[in-house]
Amino acid sequence: AKIASRELEIVLTSREMGKGNKVPLAGIPYHALDNYLARLINRGYKVAICEQVTKPGETRGLVEREVVRLVTPGTVVEPSLLDSKKNNYLTGLVLGEGAVGLAYVDITTSEFGTTELPLERAGTELERLKPSEIIAAKGAELSGLELVAPVTRLEDYWFELEIARQTLLDHFGVATLDGYGCAHLPLAIRAAGAVIHYIQETQKGGLGQIAHLSTYTTDSFIALDVQTQRNLELFQTSRTGVIEGSLLSIIDLTKTAIGGRLLKRWLGQPLLDITELTRRQDAISWFIDNTLARNQTIALMGEVADLERLINRVRSNIAIPRELVTLRRSLEVIPKLREKLESVSNSQIDWLKDELKPRQDVVDLIAEAIVDEPSSSLGEGGVIRQGFSEELDSLRLTSKNAKQYLANLERQERGRTGIKSLKIGFNNVFGYYIEVSKSNLSQVPQDYIRKQTLVGGERFFTPELKEYESLILNARDKITELETTLFQRVCRQVATASERILAVANALAHIDVFSSLAEVAVRDNYTRPELTTGNEISIKQGRHPVVERTLIESSFVPNDVFLSNDDAQLIVLTGPNMSGKSTYLRQVALIVLLTQIGSFVPAEAATIGVVDRIFTRIGAGEDIAAGQSTFMVEMIETANILNNATPRSLIILDEIGRGTSTYDGLSIARAVAEYIHNYPRLGAKTLFATHYHEMVELASYLPRV
Repeated sequence: AKIASRELEIVLTSREMGKGNKVPLAGIPYHALDNYLARLINRGYKVAICEQVTKPGETRGLVEREVVRLVTPGTVVEPSLLDSKKNNYLTGLVLGEGAVGLAYVDITTSEFGTTELPLERAGTELERLKPSEIIAAKGAELSGLELVAPVTRLEDYWFELEIARQTLLDHFGVATLDGYGCAHLPLAIRAAGAVIHYIQETQKGGLGQIAHLSTYTTDSFIALDVQTQRNLELFQTSRTGVIEGSLLSIIDLTKTAIGGRLLKRWLGQPLLDITELTRRQDAISWFIDNTLARNQTIALMGEVADLERLINRVRSNIAIPRELVTLRRSLEVIPKLREKLESVSNSQIDWLKDELKPRQDVVDLIAEAIVDEPSSSLGEGGVIRQGFSEELDSLRLTSKNAKQYLANLERQERGRTGIKSLKIGFNNVFGYYIEVSKSNLSQVPQDYIRKQTLVGGERFFTPELKEYESLILNARDKITELETTLFQRVCRQVATASERILAVANALAHIDVFSSLAEVAVRDNYTRPELTTGNEISIKQGRHPVVERTLIESSFVPNDVFLSNDDAQLIVLTGPNMSGKSTYLRQVALIVLLTQIGSFVPAEAATIGVVDRIFTRIGAGEDIAAGQSTFMVEMIETANILNNATPRSLIILDEIGRGTSTYDGLSIARAVAEYIHNYPRLGAKTLFATHYHEMVELASYLPRV
């Protein structure tokens, strides 16, 4: 109570509990929970949610209450506390000898994955996931990792291999983990098992929706380190930290939350698989070529809600009536959308149409059971549609007739007594009553029984009035109880179709992303890049996707670039300040990145040999907290690039060596360029911007500069 009073800025009261003992108390209105919950979670607290689990009268004495879930940063399910276009990941972390086991789950979308990766790639993967909470063993030493998210420590026991393996086997109801691809990845099993245990402990109803575990490898996509994400401003601007002005803000025209989250995952995981990238390009091409179908699809996608989180709220038994109606209306879009996509025959998106299966059984069930405009919560009545339950219809009719009788009774009593001001009222303390003013008390009949005396009159009741009061109140209680039971039954029936609905949601997310990227390509005149396994990057009339959208009074000046490991491996770029060097560097990296998420690119033509990593060293920065100067940060980032780049990598270097004296800086810049060019294991395609004009001499004695 004292902590809540301080953190939530609410009044601290107390209650006498005998012998001078006062118990501190602090309370909030239950309907304002989400607001206060967000404030506590954001300040690093975990909040236990306790609910009444027995009905009054079922047990003697106090009703039973239980903690039904523990709200932590990684297990939030309240829609108002979540970013609709961002996953809320809980991540388990296990450190081994030079390797890391990592598992992540989003209990609002059912996404559950695990992997085992080299220690040096752990930070990059955590930066991609951006978890809200990390769980680790009490004995784990995590000081070598720069963790931003809060860390929750669990007993080492839950991270032991056999305990974690058994936890997963019990949860999925299987005899082996071979089917999940992680049977021979001990660190991945330990991380995933600990995550499941943590959810078991904190979320009584949160395990049901975690029905699958996907084992993935970070070798299948480009690892984007923190510096590259920041320097290329992929998800937010480096100066202000907002989405507006980032690459994501330019290409994200998605209409749904599920599509927005998928696009963000793609941008954080550029692929190396040309087959899958070509399939994405084909789908985007189809939407570009079919303008009418694209426009109709975009319009229909605007009617689709967050199916993943909706169905998981239904499965967790925390959905409200309006969310069930929203689910129905979203599913009703599927037949219309399928019709639009089938209007033009093409094999490019047949795989998508096959996944887009209508769920008419779920639509019909919700339509039959729930009214179109239900109340915001159960207990207020008006949720279950008339005709769905004979028993409920009978109770409603009884209540309606009784209320109509009372309305007629007031008119009858006025006529019988001659008291024109007589009225029948109701309050929660006395129930129904007949109120008569003082001036008319002499006209009160003998059969009226006095109930309450007021300043201006008196209140009475009759045996007949009490009989109808009992009828109305009993009917109201039974209606509330029956509506709640029926609604929960409907939710359980809908939940049985959750896997099918999640499959449809995945198809809808892909359609949303493809139509969005097609709309961007049409709007900004993007072209389809050619993907190859070669070692060349050729871009004709390339443009920076963000800068060209921000120019108002002038147009962007496009540029060509040609990089090849054979004869044009390293480009030295010189020029005055504000001449566009940094823009040129970034636009090449962004065009390559867009190509490897399957998007079209801002260029007249582009041929991209798939790269395995994109490294950037741009701008000046310091890390005072870590005791690192601007020059130190620059050298650490450069060393990281030189140690990890391969001949298939793309390196972007902007003014290396400017953090120290001119001659020392020039020496460093020249040495770095020569090392990239000459070292056989490196030899990466490189763009090198510099103010050191002496660097142009490299072209006279290095053949690939």
